[in-house]
Amino acid sequence: MKVFLNGAQGRMGKAISAIAPNEKAVIQIAATREQPQLETIDTCDVVLDFSTHEATLAIVAAAAKAGKPIIIGTTGHTEEEKAAILEYQTQIPIVWAGNYAVGVNLLFYLTEKVAATLTNDFHPEVVEMHHCMKKDAPSGTAENLVEAILRGREWSADKVRNGRSGITGERPDEEIGVHSLRGGEVVGEHAVIFAGPGERLELKHQASDRRIFAQGAIVAARWALKQAAGLYNMQDVLGLK
Repeated sequence: MKVFLNGAQGRMGKAISAIAPNEKAVIQIAATREQPQLETIDTCDVVLDFSTHEATLAIVAAAAKAGKPIIIGTTGHTEEEKAAILEYQTQIPIVWAGNYAVGVNLLFYLTEKVAATLTNDFHPEVVEMHHCMKKDAPSGTAENLVEAILRGREWSADKVRNGRSGITGERPDEEIGVHSLRGGEVVGEHAVIFAGPGERLELKHQASDRRIFAQGAIVAARWALKQAAGLYNMQDVLGLK
């Protein structure tokens, strides 16, 4: 499998490049510059994008023109950017996830199940922490966890509250608090708290090595090669849906 890697000089790009030779010796990094020659896509099997949100649309358009599946791990897109990217889902397979670690995707699955099972007086809060270099907040993974809670509770997006400050008043039952911590070299930590009357349930994932994300992205790339055009995420890849 030949991989066109967009964003090779970033943290995730370097992690993918590092594990490539060990992944059954079939991965070839076919493009490693931050502004690659897009015609190189024609010689590759699949595209991986771990660049910046401003660069994703152009690489998706190039992948669609070449008829290649794309794996998107970049986060921080505006609603307008998301809408423009999603227009290509009818042309090629697009796997788009905020986190490619297997454990995190099990966390998404469990979070939705717990949210659906517990009553509304179990109040959900999402807390995430990343290294000081991360530019967007909340993280893409935290947003995915919020979406899992919204699905489980059948709530609308206006129930989300990003941080609290000042005299906020009593917390309503139908609210999801989201909190972003930044500092040091933390690879990624995510916790979902359901605080109820007399008890509290916490679901948590901690990442200590970016290799887990890189390995998941490669798994997604191999899976996408066999799929029809459409929009997918890692729960599709792992068969959790």
